[in-house]
Formats: sequence, C-alpha cells, structure tokens
Amino acid sequence: MKFATRAIHAGQEPDPSTGAVMTPIFQTSTYAQAGLGENKGYEYSRSGNPTRTALESCLAALENGQYGLAFASGLAAENAVLSLLSAGDHLISCDDLYGGTYRLFERVLKRYNVEASYLSASAGIEAYEKAIRPNTKMLWLETPTNPLLTLVDIRALAEMAHRHKLIVVVDNTFASPYFQQPLELGADVVVHSTTKYINGHSDVVGGALIMNDPALHEAIKFFQNAAGGVPGPFDSWLTLRGIKTLAVRMRQHAENAMTVARFLAEHPRVAKVYYPGLPTHPDHELAKRQMSGFGGMVSFQLKGNYEDMANLVRRFKVFALAESLGGVESLACHPASMTHASIPREIREARGLTDTLLRLSIGIEDVEDLVGDLEQVLR
Repeated sequence: MKFATRAIHAGQEPDPSTGAVMTPIFQTSTYAQAGLGENKGYEYSRSGNPTRTALESCLAALENGQYGLAFASGLAAENAVLSLLSAGDHLISCDDLYGGTYRLFERVLKRYNVEASYLSASAGIEAYEKAIRPNTKMLWLETPTNPLLTLVDIRALAEMAHRHKLIVVVDNTFASPYFQQPLELGADVVVHSTTKYINGHSDVVGGALIMNDPALHEAIKFFQNAAGGVPGPFDSWLTLRGIKTLAVRMRQHAENAMTVARFLAEHPRVAKVYYPGLPTHPDHELAKRQMSGFGGMVSFQLKGNYEDMANLVRRFKVFALAESLGGVESLACHPASMTHASIPREIREARGLTDTLLRLSIGIEDVEDLVGDLEQVLR
C-alpha cells in the first residue's frame, strides 16, 4: 500500500466484535481472564491496550518498520531508547537539537554516568568517526535539526556508525515519515514526538519509537512496560485520527513553507532564512536526495536585537506565539527563550540560537494570509 493508504488503514481493521470502521477507544485499565494464564492478548493497559496497539502498528507502517512503540510524550520515547545505555557509556549527538533532548542528556543522563559529545550536524563523516571512543555506544541525529534546519547525511553516518557497532537513532519529527524514511537509510531506531506532525492538531502529547531489530524492540518494550510512560487510549485514538490526514497535511505544510521562505529571503529586515527547500540552503542537494519534500518548518534571523524581536512577536495576528509545532495552525517560537532556554546562553549563541532567531511552524491556512501577517509584523 502507498503511504496515504497506510496512514488510513494500517493496524486499523474493522472491530471484529461490532464491525466498527473506526478503532474503538478501549477505555479500560484491566481485562478479564478466563483462567490462570488464559487471556485474550491483554492483561493490564500499561502493558498493552488495543487502541494503543492499533496506533503502534500504524506508526510502524508509516516508517516501513517492523515494530512501533507509543509513549506518553516525545521525551518519554527518548528516555526509553536511552535506556539501552549503561553507566559509563558515551553517545555522540549533533549539536543543533531540541532543547529538551539536550536537557535530558546533560541533566539526567550525566547523573547516571552517561556522557554526550556534540558535533556540528555538518561536521562530516571523519569528524564523527574521530569522536568515537571505546565506550561510545550510540549516535543520535536530528535531521532537519531543530531549529536551524541543518541536514545530516543519514546513510553515510549510519554506515560509518555500524562499522563501529553503534546504535543509530534519528529524530524524524521535523520531516515526518511522509518526507523522510530513516530506517531505509540505515537508522536503527526512529524517534517521533507524535505531538507534532503525526497528530497534527495540537491537542495531544505523545511520542513513538520505530525499529526493525527484534532485539532492540524487545529491550525497549520491556522498558516501556517497566517504566510505564505510555499513552492512554484516548490519546492513542486522537493520534490515530490525526494520522489519517498526514499525507495531505504535509503536502500543504511544505507548499506554504516554500512560499513563506521565499518571501522572507527577499525581505530587507531578514538577515538569514533557514529552509532546506531554498537553493541557497547549504544542504539543499542533500535534502533533495534524502527527503521527498522539504517540510513545513522555516527559521529566520531578524536584523536587529532582542527588543526588535520582542516588539515583532506581539504584532502577530494569524501566527500564535507558542511552543510546539506541526499543527494545522501556524506558530511562531523564539527558541532562545522558549524551546531551547534550557541550553546555557553561551552554548546557544555559539550554535546560532541567538535572540534574533525566530522559528516558524507553517500551518495549512491560506498562504496569502500567512505572508500578509509576516509582512505586517516586519514593517
């Protein structure tokens, strides 16, 4: 089946007991058993729930993976895959990454003697290989990165990492499985904040991991049950409902984002635009090879200072100043004071996360209204 068909049907057969076309919300915590060791596949909803099973099957299908695991948030999913590491292990990550991930690495993992090293996403294969230590166990990648939209060559880095027996994890949240398939490019585990494009309606928080290796699946599924960071059945159902329109939404997000990026690139108050769909983007050719579309995220640097940015964001009429991304509505986010505030200022600024950087999640509204809103705030 093609992607759009999988999004609507994968893991979602009509309910066998009623014929219901839509997956029911199995709002239950426990399940009756006929006898000792005799159940119908479910015992307790932390361990498994039919609505969540449908979601996990669908998520796996979207990434062309064998196994999907759903979590209560993107960070719960990240914590689960990081449970593969032990005290004394080391991981390598690209340095432009979600602030919550950086906080998890630096303020949680370090307490358990797991260390992270950071390299520029565009550092190149030799630099990443040189950073490998005897205790390095994992390579963590975001592509496109958050919020500077730098791309990482998944295939090349995965081939290198596998020579050194590293687990390759790719956060695919920005691209969505519609525009990028990391497992097919060599990743071992794909991470999603399903809060974002997969759900697409800014009304649920969730996360997911997708993989092909049965040993990885068994280890992470054990942690999922043991640690318990699972989504409830209603959140699972809402996410399934959102997934059905993922393909059509992503096409419109990308179309609108391209128009917005071109507008910003020509505006005299804009110093720099970050969007891989622009031919001027340094990773444009890689994006054309690695992705089937350029996504709905656009970031830009404003000419001016913090006060200029503070005045600008107050004037939005269509865009909402808010954290998160990937919903049908357009959002503007100031990473330095919002999503990436947990990163120390000196590190943020060295990585390009300045006070004049604004990240836009381009929604599916009429693009003329979006451009018009940007035009009036940039006057």
